[in-house]
Amino acid sequence: MFQMLEKYSNNLEELIRERTELLDIERKKTEQLLNRMLPSSVAEKLKLGLAVEPEEFSEVTIYFSDIVGFTTIAAHCTPVQVVDLLNDLYTCFDATINAYNVYKVETIGDAYMVVSGLPVRTPDHAEQIATMALDLLSQSGHFKVRHLPGVPLQLRIGL
Repeated sequence: MFQMLEKYSNNLEELIRERTELLDIERKKTEQLLNRMLPSSVAEKLKLGLAVEPEEFSEVTIYFSDIVGFTTIAAHCTPVQVVDLLNDLYTCFDATINAYNVYKVETIGDAYMVVSGLPVRTPDHAEQIATMALDLLSQSGHFKVRHLPGVPLQLRIGL
């Protein structure tokens, strides 16, 4: 009887350990998602259960871009190739914008949106975005589409 209880206890301990590990993995995934979707200051407040007060930012500069002829390019690609193209491009862009005082708001399809002056107020927000835009334009000129190496990539940029 004692051996059966000990075995049962050991099984429960192992089950609890496994479930705790799974919970930790899911918690980390949730935090990563939260940090990708929100500015870090907002994400931290939410994780602590604090209220996030709305703020007004009177001066910001916003960058928008998309790929010229993206629909035509995508028509010559498999779905996986489209995903690879965008992943390669945005990995390059994400590395480039790290040199600037900017915040990537979102990417939807071939659209890329970045802001400066938000969530951290930046007096030279327009200069940050303009210089970053020129840098991204330069990067896109050197960018090679893996499966269409002869097709140049052109960006349409709005500030």
